[in-house]
Amino acid sequence: IGGVNQSLEGLQSQFGEHRVFDTGIREATIVGQAIGLAMRGLRPIAEIQYLDYLLYALQLMSDDLATLSWRTMGRQKAPVIISTRGHRLEGVWHSGSPMGMIINACRGIYICVPRNMQKAAGFYNTLLKSDEPALVIEPLNGYRLKEQRPSNAGQFTTALGESEILHSGTDITLITYGSSVRIAQEAIQLLDQSGIQVELIDLQTLIPLDLNGCVPQSLKKTSRLCILDEDVPGGASAYIFQQLQTQYNIYSLLDAAPVFISAKAHRPAYGSDGDYFSKPNADDVYEVLYAIMQESNPQRFQ
Repeated sequence: IGGVNQSLEGLQSQFGEHRVFDTGIREATIVGQAIGLAMRGLRPIAEIQYLDYLLYALQLMSDDLATLSWRTMGRQKAPVIISTRGHRLEGVWHSGSPMGMIINACRGIYICVPRNMQKAAGFYNTLLKSDEPALVIEPLNGYRLKEQRPSNAGQFTTALGESEILHSGTDITLITYGSSVRIAQEAIQLLDQSGIQVELIDLQTLIPLDLNGCVPQSLKKTSRLCILDEDVPGGASAYIFQQLQTQYNIYSLLDAAPVFISAKAHRPAYGSDGDYFSKPNADDVYEVLYAIMQESNPQRFQ
């Protein structure tokens, strides 16, 4: 026991089989069991192997979990935390990022999209103190990267709805989340060499979204916007822009049309190079952002 990526290895022997146990590999059953446990007063963390497989449980999440408090006028609650991992890795079945579909179906559930495992741990600590259901989507390729383990891993928290500026700049605001943050950081290193200063913002959560107003404050400096994600065109990036426009009227802060970088309009191809051809990479981000600056100053950026 320990989960598909062994992130829970050793927990059953440490805490006992009544607190840590296997289920059948049927996503609807896993979420249904978690809802039942939560309604009886427990705080279950239900693991779904990969984000692609969350779709098999989407009806329960949308119809039952997300609506429980509303349907009962707050008399019942189910603080379920659904833990999964997704975005880029390799293969058609393990690299999906159907965020637009999930967002639209799961209003009423927090959706957390940490860029690394430290941020994910902070979300779990935050959500275990909450009475609301939540979905945490860990970056799948993070299991192949080393991170420093915090000394207070069981105590520190990551705030919901607070975007974070990871790189300051004055030319373009680049918004993203999850595994795409690392891609954006790689592109920014290249853009720095070309004299383009990018302000990188990690949204961290999609529901709620940028409650601290990080994006409009950035756009007041840059007046240019690019949204990067791994969903198909018209997916999560469209939701992000709509939310920001509704909350902050960001279009009035722009001197150029907003630009969107997404995955291709198909599932990731088979093989280790499938993500390279299906998902945005650092070169894609560089070319798009360079073109934005070239349009505004063609003499400087030829």
